[in-house]
Amino acid sequence: MTSTADSSAERLVFEALGVALSALDARAPHARIAIAFSGGVDSSVLLDAAVRVAGSARVVALHVHHGLSPHADAWLAHCDAFARERGVAFDARRVEVARASGVSVEAAARDARYRALDAMCDAHGIRTLWLAQHADDQAETVLLQLLRGAGLAGLAAMAPEFLAAGASATRVRPLLHLLRAQLDHYASARQLHWIDDESNADTRYARNALRHQVMPALAVHFPGFRDALARTAAHAASAQRLLDTLARADLHDAARDEGRALDASALLALDDDRALNLLRYWMRTLGFVAASSARVADALRQLREVGAGQDGHRLRIDHAGHALRSYRGLIYWEAGDSSEPADETALVEREISELVWRGEAVWRLPQWRGTFVFEVMQAGGVNDATQPAAVAEAADLIPLSVLQRAPLTARARRGGERMRTASPNAPSRTLKNLFQERAIPAWKRDVPLLYAGDALLFVPLIGVNRASVPESASSGDACVRIVWREDLLIA
Repeated sequence: MTSTADSSAERLVFEALGVALSALDARAPHARIAIAFSGGVDSSVLLDAAVRVAGSARVVALHVHHGLSPHADAWLAHCDAFARERGVAFDARRVEVARASGVSVEAAARDARYRALDAMCDAHGIRTLWLAQHADDQAETVLLQLLRGAGLAGLAAMAPEFLAAGASATRVRPLLHLLRAQLDHYASARQLHWIDDESNADTRYARNALRHQVMPALAVHFPGFRDALARTAAHAASAQRLLDTLARADLHDAARDEGRALDASALLALDDDRALNLLRYWMRTLGFVAASSARVADALRQLREVGAGQDGHRLRIDHAGHALRSYRGLIYWEAGDSSEPADETALVEREISELVWRGEAVWRLPQWRGTFVFEVMQAGGVNDATQPAAVAEAADLIPLSVLQRAPLTARARRGGERMRTASPNAPSRTLKNLFQERAIPAWKRDVPLLYAGDALLFVPLIGVNRASVPESASSGDACVRIVWREDLLIA
Protein backbone atom coordinates (compact mmCIF):
# COMPACT_ATOMS: atom_id res chain seq x y z
CA MET A 1 0.00 0.00 0.00
CA THR A 2 1.34 3.42 -0.93
CA SER A 3 0.13 6.98 -0.52
CA THR A 4 0.92 10.24 -2.28
CA ALA A 5 3.26 12.52 -0.36
CA ASP A 6 2.12 16.14 -0.24
CA SER A 7 5.30 17.71 1.15
CA SER A 8 9.06 17.32 0.90
CA ALA A 9 9.14 16.05 4.50
CA GLU A 10 6.58 13.38 3.68
CA ARG A 11 8.57 12.31 0.61
CA LEU A 12 11.74 11.96 2.69
CA VAL A 13 9.94 9.85 5.32
CA PHE A 14 8.32 7.70 2.63
CA GLU A 15 11.65 7.13 0.91
CA ALA A 16 13.33 6.09 4.19
CA LEU A 17 10.54 3.63 5.04
CA GLY A 18 10.44 2.37 1.47
CA VAL A 19 14.11 1.41 1.69
CA ALA A 20 13.54 -0.43 5.00
CA LEU A 21 10.45 -2.18 3.63
CA SER A 22 12.25 -3.32 0.48
CA ALA A 23 15.08 -4.76 2.57
CA LEU A 24 12.55 -6.61 4.73
CA ASP A 25 10.60 -7.96 1.75
CA ALA A 26 13.82 -9.25 0.20
CA ARG A 27 14.28 -11.44 3.29
CA ALA A 28 10.69 -12.15 4.32
CA PRO A 29 7.98 -11.01 1.88
CA HIS A 30 4.77 -9.81 3.55
CA ALA A 31 6.25 -10.19 7.05
CA ARG A 32 4.55 -8.14 9.74
CA ILE A 33 6.27 -5.13 11.30
CA ALA A 34 6.14 -4.05 14.93
CA ILE A 35 6.36 -0.32 15.70
CA ALA A 36 7.72 0.81 19.08
CA PHE A 37 5.01 3.39 19.76
CA SER A 38 5.44 5.74 22.72
CA GLY A 39 2.93 8.26 21.39
CA GLY A 40 5.54 11.01 21.01
CA VAL A 41 5.96 12.90 17.77
CA ASP A 42 8.74 10.68 16.39
CA SER A 43 6.97 7.34 16.87
CA SER A 44 3.65 8.89 15.76
CA VAL A 45 5.27 9.86 12.47
CA LEU A 46 6.78 6.39 12.13
CA LEU A 47 3.48 4.60 12.78
CA ASP A 48 1.44 6.89 10.52
CA ALA A 49 3.93 6.60 7.66
CA ALA A 50 4.36 2.82 8.11
CA VAL A 51 0.61 2.34 7.62
CA ARG A 52 0.67 4.49 4.48
CA VAL A 53 3.69 2.68 3.03
CA ALA A 54 3.14 -0.94 4.13
CA GLY A 55 -0.59 -1.11 4.88
CA SER A 56 -2.34 -1.44 8.23
CA ALA A 57 -2.59 -5.25 8.05
CA ARG A 58 1.19 -5.61 8.24
CA VAL A 59 1.68 -3.24 11.17
CA VAL A 60 1.36 -3.81 14.93
CA ALA A 61 1.82 -0.91 17.37
CA LEU A 62 3.54 -1.83 20.66
CA HIS A 63 3.39 0.48 23.68
CA VAL A 64 5.27 0.22 26.99
CA HIS A 65 3.64 1.67 30.11
CA HIS A 66 6.51 2.61 32.45
CA GLY A 67 4.37 4.13 35.20
CA LEU A 68 6.97 6.87 35.73
CA SER A 69 4.60 9.70 34.83
CA PRO A 70 1.19 10.47 36.39
CA HIS A 71 -0.06 10.74 32.80
CA ALA A 72 1.01 7.22 31.81
CA ASP A 73 -2.55 5.85 31.76
CA ALA A 74 -3.72 8.73 29.54
CA TRP A 75 -0.79 8.08 27.19
CA LEU A 76 -1.77 4.42 26.93
CA ALA A 77 -5.35 5.38 26.01
CA HIS A 78 -4.10 7.91 23.44
CA CYS A 79 -1.83 5.33 21.77
CA ASP A 80 -4.62 2.77 21.62
CA ALA A 81 -6.95 5.29 19.98
CA PHE A 82 -4.26 6.50 17.54
CA ALA A 83 -3.62 2.93 16.38
CA ARG A 84 -7.34 2.11 16.07
CA GLU A 85 -7.91 5.21 13.92
CA ARG A 86 -5.47 3.70 11.42
CA GLY A 87 -6.79 0.15 11.63
CA VAL A 88 -3.61 -1.09 13.30
CA ALA A 89 -3.40 -3.90 15.84
CA PHE A 90 -2.29 -2.60 19.24
CA ASP A 91 -0.63 -4.21 22.25
CA ALA A 92 0.81 -2.80 25.48
CA ARG A 93 2.79 -4.01 28.48
CA ARG A 94 3.17 -2.48 31.92
CA VAL A 95 6.65 -2.62 33.42
CA GLU A 96 8.26 -1.68 36.70
CA VAL A 97 11.46 0.29 36.38
CA ALA A 98 14.03 -1.09 38.82
CA ARG A 99 15.95 1.58 40.75
CA ALA A 100 19.17 -0.40 41.18
CA SER A 101 22.13 1.30 42.81
CA GLY A 102 24.46 2.94 40.30
CA VAL A 103 21.95 2.66 37.43
CA SER A 104 20.23 5.80 36.15
CA VAL A 105 16.46 5.94 35.77
CA GLU A 106 16.99 6.53 32.04
CA ALA A 107 19.07 3.36 31.66
CA ALA A 108 16.72 1.26 33.80
CA ALA A 109 13.66 2.48 31.86
CA ARG A 110 15.38 1.80 28.54
CA ASP A 111 16.28 -1.74 29.60
CA ALA A 112 12.73 -2.45 30.82
CA ARG A 113 11.28 -0.98 27.62
CA TYR A 114 13.33 -3.15 25.29
CA ARG A 115 12.64 -6.29 27.30
CA ALA A 116 8.91 -5.57 27.08
CA LEU A 117 9.09 -4.84 23.34
CA ASP A 118 11.02 -8.07 22.71
CA ALA A 119 8.44 -10.03 24.73
CA MET A 120 5.56 -8.53 22.74
CA CYS A 121 7.31 -9.27 19.45
CA ASP A 122 7.68 -12.89 20.57
CA ALA A 123 4.02 -13.04 21.57
CA HIS A 124 2.93 -11.83 18.11
CA GLY A 125 5.49 -13.87 16.20
CA ILE A 126 7.07 -10.73 14.72
CA ARG A 127 10.73 -10.67 13.73
CA THR A 128 11.16 -6.98 12.81
CA LEU A 129 10.82 -4.06 15.22
CA TRP A 130 10.98 -0.51 13.81
CA LEU A 131 12.25 2.23 16.12
CA ALA A 132 11.81 5.97 15.57
CA GLN A 133 15.27 7.30 16.46
CA HIS A 134 16.56 9.94 14.03
CA ALA A 135 19.73 11.90 13.21
CA ASP A 136 19.42 14.25 16.19
CA ASP A 137 19.10 11.26 18.54
CA GLN A 138 22.22 9.76 16.96
CA ALA A 139 24.18 13.00 17.42
CA GLU A 140 23.10 13.21 21.07
CA THR A 141 24.19 9.61 21.65
CA VAL A 142 27.64 10.14 20.15
CA LEU A 143 28.16 13.29 22.26
CA LEU A 144 27.06 11.49 25.43
CA GLN A 145 29.42 8.60 24.75
CA LEU A 146 32.30 10.99 24.04
CA LEU A 147 31.70 12.83 27.30
CA ARG A 148 31.56 9.51 29.18
CA GLY A 149 34.89 8.41 27.70
CA ALA A 150 33.32 5.45 25.91
CA GLY A 151 35.31 3.19 23.61
CA LEU A 152 34.63 2.41 19.97
CA ALA A 153 31.56 0.31 20.74
CA GLY A 154 30.00 3.28 22.54
CA LEU A 155 30.97 5.80 19.86
CA ALA A 156 29.40 3.56 17.21
CA ALA A 157 26.14 4.67 18.89
CA MET A 158 22.92 3.34 17.36
CA ALA A 159 23.15 0.87 14.49
CA PRO A 160 20.65 1.20 11.62
CA GLU A 161 19.88 -2.50 12.13
CA PHE A 162 20.68 -4.64 15.14
CA LEU A 163 19.73 -8.00 16.64
CA ALA A 164 20.23 -7.86 20.41
CA ALA A 165 21.48 -10.90 22.32
CA GLY A 166 18.53 -13.03 23.38
CA ALA A 167 16.03 -11.15 21.18
CA SER A 168 14.21 -12.72 18.24
CA ALA A 169 13.18 -9.47 16.54
CA THR A 170 15.72 -7.38 14.65
CA ARG A 171 15.64 -3.71 15.64
CA VAL A 172 15.56 -1.42 12.62
CA ARG A 173 15.88 2.39 12.66
CA PRO A 174 14.59 3.52 9.24
CA LEU A 175 14.56 7.24 10.18
CA LEU A 176 18.14 7.40 11.44
CA HIS A 177 19.29 9.73 8.63
CA LEU A 178 16.40 12.19 8.96
CA LEU A 179 16.40 15.29 11.15
CA ARG A 180 14.01 15.94 14.01
CA ALA A 181 12.78 19.04 12.14
CA GLN A 182 11.84 16.92 9.12
CA LEU A 183 9.71 14.64 11.29
CA ASP A 184 8.08 17.70 12.87
CA HIS A 185 7.21 18.97 9.40
CA TYR A 186 5.65 15.60 8.51
CA ALA A 187 3.58 15.64 11.72
CA SER A 188 2.35 19.17 11.01
CA ALA A 189 1.49 18.37 7.40
CA ARG A 190 -0.52 15.33 8.51
CA GLN A 191 -2.06 17.20 11.46
CA LEU A 192 -1.04 14.44 13.83
CA HIS A 193 -1.75 14.58 17.55
CA TRP A 194 0.97 13.34 19.85
CA ILE A 195 2.08 13.18 23.47
CA ASP A 196 4.50 15.65 25.01
CA ASP A 197 6.36 13.86 27.82
CA GLU A 198 7.07 16.44 30.51
CA SER A 199 10.31 14.63 31.46
CA ASN A 200 11.81 15.58 28.08
CA ALA A 201 12.16 19.16 29.34
CA ASP A 202 13.99 18.18 32.54
CA THR A 203 17.62 19.21 31.99
CA ARG A 204 18.75 17.24 35.04
CA TYR A 205 18.87 14.33 32.59
CA ALA A 206 22.10 14.41 30.56
CA ARG A 207 20.45 13.81 27.20
CA ASN A 208 17.92 16.59 27.75
CA ALA A 209 20.69 19.01 28.75
CA LEU A 210 22.49 18.27 25.49
CA ARG A 211 19.28 18.58 23.48
CA HIS A 212 18.12 21.90 24.92
CA GLN A 213 21.34 23.67 25.87
CA VAL A 214 24.33 22.28 23.96
CA MET A 215 23.05 21.27 20.51
CA PRO A 216 21.39 24.62 19.71
CA ALA A 217 24.74 26.32 20.37
CA LEU A 218 26.55 23.77 18.21
CA ALA A 219 24.06 24.37 15.39
CA VAL A 220 24.97 28.06 15.36
CA HIS A 221 28.73 27.59 15.15
CA PHE A 222 28.92 24.15 13.46
CA PRO A 223 25.83 23.78 11.25
CA GLY A 224 26.95 20.40 9.92
CA PHE A 225 27.72 18.85 13.30
CA ARG A 226 25.01 16.18 12.98
CA ASP A 227 26.52 14.80 9.77
CA ALA A 228 30.00 14.98 11.30
CA LEU A 229 28.93 13.04 14.38
CA ALA A 230 27.10 10.50 12.22
CA ARG A 231 30.34 9.96 10.27
CA THR A 232 32.19 9.54 13.56
CA ALA A 233 29.68 6.86 14.60
CA ALA A 234 30.09 5.11 11.23
CA HIS A 235 33.90 5.17 11.50
CA ALA A 236 33.73 3.82 15.05
CA ALA A 237 31.33 1.07 13.99
CA SER A 238 33.69 0.08 11.15
CA ALA A 239 36.68 -0.02 13.49
CA GLN A 240 34.69 -2.01 16.05
CA ARG A 241 33.77 -4.57 13.41
CA LEU A 242 37.48 -5.10 12.71
CA LEU A 243 38.16 -5.52 16.43
CA ASP A 244 35.26 -7.99 16.66
CA THR A 245 36.71 -9.97 13.75
CA LEU A 246 40.01 -10.22 15.60
CA ALA A 247 38.22 -11.13 18.83
CA ARG A 248 36.24 -13.89 17.10
CA ALA A 249 39.49 -15.41 15.87
CA ASP A 250 41.02 -15.21 19.35
CA LEU A 251 37.84 -16.62 20.90
CA HIS A 252 37.95 -19.53 18.47
CA ASP A 253 41.40 -20.41 19.83
CA ALA A 254 40.67 -19.74 23.50
CA ALA A 255 37.04 -20.84 23.92
CA ARG A 256 36.22 -23.99 25.83
CA ASP A 257 32.89 -25.67 26.51
CA GLU A 258 31.06 -23.86 23.70
CA GLY A 259 32.31 -20.45 24.73
CA ARG A 260 31.26 -20.63 28.38
CA ALA A 261 34.91 -20.69 29.45
CA LEU A 262 38.27 -19.44 28.22
CA ASP A 263 41.59 -21.22 28.27
CA ALA A 264 43.66 -19.09 30.62
CA SER A 265 46.94 -19.83 28.86
CA ALA A 266 45.54 -18.77 25.49
CA LEU A 267 44.18 -15.51 26.94
CA LEU A 268 47.32 -14.62 28.88
CA ALA A 269 49.55 -15.32 25.87
CA LEU A 270 48.01 -12.27 24.15
CA ASP A 271 49.31 -8.74 24.67
CA ASP A 272 47.19 -6.48 26.88
CA ASP A 273 45.27 -4.69 24.09
CA ARG A 274 44.34 -7.94 22.38
CA ALA A 275 43.49 -9.73 25.64
CA LEU A 276 41.25 -6.85 26.75
CA ASN A 277 39.53 -6.90 23.36
CA LEU A 278 38.91 -10.64 23.74
CA LEU A 279 37.54 -10.26 27.28
CA ARG A 280 35.09 -7.53 26.21
CA TYR A 281 33.91 -9.53 23.20
CA TRP A 282 33.56 -12.77 25.22
CA MET A 283 31.45 -10.95 27.84
CA ARG A 284 29.19 -9.62 25.08
CA THR A 285 28.68 -13.15 23.70
CA LEU A 286 27.59 -14.21 27.18
CA GLY A 287 24.93 -11.47 27.18
CA PHE A 288 26.55 -9.27 29.83
CA VAL A 289 26.09 -5.52 29.86
CA ALA A 290 29.27 -3.68 28.93
CA ALA A 291 31.79 -3.37 31.74
CA SER A 292 33.87 -0.26 32.33
CA SER A 293 37.40 -0.14 30.93
CA ALA A 294 38.72 -0.01 34.49
CA ARG A 295 36.90 -3.20 35.46
CA VAL A 296 38.06 -5.17 32.43
CA ALA A 297 41.62 -3.94 32.91
CA ASP A 298 41.50 -4.95 36.58
CA ALA A 299 40.23 -8.40 35.60
CA LEU A 300 43.17 -8.91 33.24
CA ARG A 301 45.63 -7.63 35.85
CA GLN A 302 44.33 -10.08 38.46
CA LEU A 303 44.32 -12.95 35.97
CA ARG A 304 47.96 -12.27 35.11
CA GLU A 305 48.82 -12.23 38.82
CA VAL A 306 47.02 -15.53 39.43
CA GLY A 307 48.50 -17.15 36.32
CA ALA A 308 47.16 -19.94 34.16
CA GLY A 309 48.04 -22.88 36.37
CA GLN A 310 46.49 -21.88 39.70
CA ASP A 311 42.98 -22.03 41.10
CA GLY A 312 41.82 -18.42 41.25
CA HIS A 313 40.76 -18.12 44.87
CA ARG A 314 42.26 -14.62 44.98
CA LEU A 315 40.23 -13.27 42.06
CA ARG A 316 37.93 -10.43 43.13
CA ILE A 317 36.09 -9.35 39.99
CA ASP A 318 32.30 -8.95 40.07
CA HIS A 319 30.10 -7.84 37.20
CA ALA A 320 26.41 -8.13 36.30
CA GLY A 321 25.67 -10.43 39.25
CA HIS A 322 28.52 -12.79 38.39
CA ALA A 323 32.02 -13.45 39.73
CA LEU A 324 35.03 -14.21 37.56
CA ARG A 325 36.49 -17.62 38.45
CA SER A 326 39.61 -19.56 37.49
CA TYR A 327 39.61 -23.35 37.79
CA ARG A 328 42.21 -25.80 36.50
CA GLY A 329 43.42 -23.46 33.76
CA LEU A 330 39.97 -22.29 32.68
CA ILE A 331 38.29 -18.92 33.23
CA TYR A 332 34.53 -18.59 33.56
CA TRP A 333 31.78 -16.47 35.12
CA GLU A 334 29.70 -17.90 37.96
CA ALA A 335 26.52 -16.36 39.34
CA GLY A 336 27.15 -14.85 42.75
CA ASP A 337 29.76 -12.76 44.54
CA SER A 338 33.52 -13.23 44.37
CA SER A 339 33.80 -13.08 48.16
CA GLU A 340 31.76 -16.31 48.39
CA PRO A 341 33.20 -19.82 47.88
CA ALA A 342 32.76 -21.07 44.34
CA ASP A 343 30.29 -23.75 43.34
CA GLU A 344 28.92 -25.24 46.52
CA THR A 345 25.35 -25.59 45.31
CA ALA A 346 23.33 -25.30 42.13
CA LEU A 347 23.28 -21.76 40.83
CA VAL A 348 19.65 -21.77 39.76
CA GLU A 349 16.73 -22.88 41.90
CA ARG A 350 14.31 -25.12 40.03
CA GLU A 351 11.02 -26.76 40.85
CA ILE A 352 11.18 -30.48 41.55
CA SER A 353 10.02 -32.57 38.60
CA GLU A 354 8.34 -35.88 39.42
CA LEU A 355 7.75 -39.01 37.36
CA VAL A 356 5.99 -42.20 38.28
CA TRP A 357 8.08 -44.39 36.02
CA ARG A 358 6.15 -46.91 33.95
CA GLY A 359 8.85 -47.97 31.55
CA GLU A 360 9.14 -44.75 29.55
CA ALA A 361 12.26 -44.65 27.39
CA VAL A 362 12.91 -40.91 27.85
CA TRP A 363 12.15 -38.21 30.41
CA ARG A 364 12.62 -34.69 29.03
CA LEU A 365 13.64 -31.99 31.54
CA PRO A 366 13.54 -28.65 29.66
CA GLN A 367 14.49 -26.65 32.76
CA TRP A 368 17.83 -28.50 32.73
CA ARG A 369 18.04 -28.55 28.92
CA GLY A 370 18.43 -32.30 28.77
CA THR A 371 16.82 -35.75 28.88
CA PHE A 372 17.10 -38.88 31.01
CA VAL A 373 17.19 -42.01 28.80
CA PHE A 374 16.21 -45.38 30.34
CA GLU A 375 17.66 -48.44 28.58
CA VAL A 376 16.04 -51.68 29.77
CA MET A 377 18.05 -54.92 29.61
CA GLN A 378 18.42 -58.23 31.41
CA ALA A 379 20.98 -58.51 34.18
CA GLY A 380 21.76 -61.97 32.86
CA GLY A 381 22.64 -60.42 29.53
CA VAL A 382 25.81 -58.91 30.96
CA ASN A 383 29.00 -60.73 30.03
CA ASP A 384 31.06 -62.73 32.50
CA ALA A 385 31.11 -60.52 35.61
CA THR A 386 34.63 -61.64 36.42
CA GLN A 387 35.90 -59.51 33.54
CA PRO A 388 36.71 -55.85 34.37
CA ALA A 389 34.61 -54.45 31.53
CA ALA A 390 31.65 -56.56 32.57
CA VAL A 391 32.00 -55.46 36.18
CA ALA A 392 31.96 -51.80 35.11
CA GLU A 393 28.97 -52.41 32.87
CA ALA A 394 27.05 -54.20 35.63
CA ALA A 395 27.80 -51.34 38.05
CA ASP A 396 25.87 -49.02 35.74
CA LEU A 397 22.72 -51.13 35.96
CA ILE A 398 19.81 -50.60 38.34
CA PRO A 399 17.28 -53.38 39.03
CA LEU A 400 13.91 -52.54 37.53
CA SER A 401 12.30 -53.07 40.94
CA VAL A 402 14.26 -50.11 42.38
CA LEU A 403 12.78 -47.72 39.82
CA GLN A 404 9.30 -49.06 40.44
CA ARG A 405 9.26 -48.93 44.23
CA ALA A 406 8.85 -45.11 44.53
CA PRO A 407 8.24 -42.10 42.26
CA LEU A 408 11.31 -40.77 40.50
CA THR A 409 12.06 -37.09 41.08
CA ALA A 410 14.64 -34.72 39.61
CA ARG A 411 15.97 -32.14 42.05
CA ALA A 412 18.56 -29.36 41.99
CA ARG A 413 21.73 -29.62 44.06
CA ARG A 414 21.50 -27.89 47.41
CA GLY A 415 24.93 -28.73 48.79
CA GLY A 416 26.12 -31.53 51.04
CA GLU A 417 24.69 -34.44 49.03
CA ARG A 418 26.69 -37.65 49.34
CA MET A 419 26.79 -40.92 47.42
CA ARG A 420 28.76 -44.14 47.01
CA THR A 421 30.16 -44.96 43.60
CA ALA A 422 31.69 -48.29 44.66
CA SER A 423 30.00 -51.03 46.73
CA PRO A 424 27.10 -50.18 49.06
CA ASN A 425 29.43 -50.67 52.03
CA ALA A 426 32.13 -48.25 50.79
CA PRO A 427 32.41 -44.80 52.40
CA SER A 428 30.13 -42.14 50.96
CA ARG A 429 31.62 -39.01 49.41
CA THR A 430 30.26 -35.55 48.65
CA LEU A 431 29.22 -34.70 45.13
CA LYS A 432 31.61 -31.77 45.25
CA ASN A 433 34.56 -34.09 45.83
CA LEU A 434 33.43 -36.50 43.14
CA PHE A 435 33.00 -33.68 40.61
CA GLN A 436 36.45 -32.32 41.47
CA GLU A 437 38.03 -35.77 41.23
CA ARG A 438 36.65 -36.10 37.70
CA ALA A 439 37.81 -32.55 36.79
CA ILE A 440 34.25 -31.55 35.92
CA PRO A 441 34.18 -27.71 35.75
CA ALA A 442 31.79 -25.80 37.95
CA TRP A 443 29.48 -24.62 35.18
CA LYS A 444 28.76 -28.25 34.18
CA ARG A 445 27.77 -29.34 37.68
CA ASP A 446 24.28 -27.83 37.53
CA VAL A 447 22.64 -31.16 36.69
CA PRO A 448 19.42 -32.80 37.90
CA LEU A 449 19.84 -35.31 40.71
CA LEU A 450 17.58 -38.33 40.21
CA TYR A 451 15.88 -39.63 43.36
CA ALA A 452 13.76 -42.74 43.96
CA GLY A 453 11.55 -41.55 46.78
CA ASP A 454 13.95 -39.89 49.23
CA ALA A 455 16.98 -41.90 48.12
CA LEU A 456 19.52 -40.35 45.73
CA LEU A 457 19.75 -42.81 42.86
CA PHE A 458 21.71 -41.33 39.97
CA VAL A 459 23.85 -38.26 39.26
CA PRO A 460 24.72 -37.26 35.70
CA LEU A 461 28.48 -37.20 34.99
CA ILE A 462 29.09 -39.39 38.08
CA GLY A 463 26.76 -42.39 37.87
CA VAL A 464 24.69 -44.65 40.11
CA ASN A 465 24.58 -44.23 43.89
CA ARG A 466 25.40 -47.79 44.97
CA ALA A 467 24.01 -47.10 48.45
CA SER A 468 20.51 -47.06 46.92
CA VAL A 469 20.91 -50.26 44.89
CA PRO A 470 21.15 -53.89 46.12
CA GLU A 471 24.63 -55.40 45.82
CA SER A 472 23.48 -57.97 43.32
CA ALA A 473 20.44 -58.96 41.36
CA SER A 474 19.49 -62.44 40.26
CA SER A 475 20.56 -63.31 36.75
CA GLY A 476 16.99 -63.15 35.52
CA ASP A 477 16.14 -59.73 36.91
CA ALA A 478 15.45 -56.99 34.41
CA CYS A 479 17.71 -53.98 34.86
CA VAL A 480 17.90 -50.41 33.58
CA ARG A 481 20.83 -48.28 32.55
CA ILE A 482 20.21 -44.53 32.99
CA VAL A 483 21.90 -42.07 30.66
CA TRP A 484 21.76 -38.27 30.86
CA ARG A 485 21.93 -36.51 27.50
CA GLU A 486 22.19 -32.76 27.09
CA ASP A 487 19.96 -31.18 24.45
CA LEU A 488 22.81 -30.71 22.00
CA LEU A 489 23.43 -34.44 22.11
CA ILE A 490 19.84 -35.43 21.32
CA ALA A 491 19.47 -36.33 17.64
